[in-house]
Amino acid sequence: MNTFITTFLPNVSEIWDEVIQSTWETLYMTLIAGLIAGGLGVILGVILLVTQDGGILENKYLYSILDKLVNIFRSLPFIILMALIVPFTRFVVGTSIGTTASIVPLVVATVPFYARQIQNALVEVDPGVIEAAQSMGASPWEIIFRVYLKEGLPGIIRVSSVTIINLIGLTAMAGAIGGGGLGNLAITRGYNRFQNDVTLVATIIILIIVFISQAIGNALVKKVSH
Repeated sequence: MNTFITTFLPNVSEIWDEVIQSTWETLYMTLIAGLIAGGLGVILGVILLVTQDGGILENKYLYSILDKLVNIFRSLPFIILMALIVPFTRFVVGTSIGTTASIVPLVVATVPFYARQIQNALVEVDPGVIEAAQSMGASPWEIIFRVYLKEGLPGIIRVSSVTIINLIGLTAMAGAIGGGGLGNLAITRGYNRFQNDVTLVATIIILIIVFISQAIGNALVKKVSH
């Protein structure tokens, strides 16, 4: 293996520790941003669901505001979003450069995307089950937790898998402008120094992470669907 790397990936062999470090940085950004955005996204998605027209807590004014905000933030290109919220990023983590700083715009970009996915997934819950719960006197909180989130679990896992894959792509983009991780490695080493083998390896590692995430998501969907 060492001979193969030295022969066909000469630049990678010289910075192998950096490749490993960049991989961990990508995993770190994905995990932390995913956990934070996941929690906030579910909350926002449920609020959108229950306040929409015909929702169990219908509130057209609140829904209109949140709906527009979600659409605006989903429409912003990620690189522009990172630049726009630099002051907020500095306020939260004390700096706008580095792996930890990248988590802030990653969360801001992922929450509206995930919230909309959650809303769409929970809309598919059988209305008959909701009506039955209401007729039995279930409170809105009980309907949210015992009906929407329970019955919609397969859909939630499915859209979560899609969101994680999207997030991995965003971490690569964050790395391209100083956020660290495999994206940063591919640009600073691979592209700027014409080390194509570094770019290739960084791409392959990102694809492996994506495939593993997708496989885990598919396995969980099958498990909860039976």
